Amino acid sequence: MGEYISTRLGVDRSEARRIQKAYYFQYGMTLRGLMLEHRIEPRDYLEFVHDIDISVVPPAPALDRALADLPGRKVVFTNGSTAHAERILAQRGIRDRFDRIFDIESFGYLPKPMPEPYDHVLGELGIEGSATVLVEDSPANLRPAVERGMTTVWVKHGRADLAAGADNPDERYADHITDDLEAWLVALTNDG
Repeated sequence: MGEYISTRLGVDRSEARRIQKAYYFQYGMTLRGLMLEHRIEPRDYLEFVHDIDISVVPPAPALDRALADLPGRKVVFTNGSTAHAERILAQRGIRDRFDRIFDIESFGYLPKPMPEPYDHVLGELGIEGSATVLVEDSPANLRPAVERGMTTVWVKHGRADLAAGADNPDERYADHITDDLEAWLVALTNDG
């Protein structure tokens, strides 16, 4: 992201990082800020930032088994692109566990935590929020889910910009918190 912003906006890497974080917090997604403030073409941005080496992402056979044991439909709901989600799911070996991918383009580039993407997913699936569980790594995206009756799982991953606690009141919207989704789901499915 930093390289893209630095190149496209003609700023140094430090300023690019500042812009990236400012837009993330102001607009819910760096891309949204770039679109509104600089008329950046979203597909160009997504293709660039998702053109990364994912070979370091390990397969997840235990996660695959846990997902297989969970009842109900499973969908991906992402601020990224479908192509990127497909690559990551395939690399992890869990693509077949998901019925559908709702990506940022599905919502007209309106990102979570804006309410429209949540309503869109629920409407497309024809279900009430109370019948869903949202697994999310960004605590800011939990509140709209809770407001729609969803059960929420926050996957903490140690990024300082998303840390919870006193600095982030959004933690209160997490019904469950884990720093290891795979282990959490394995334990959940083994207990069930």
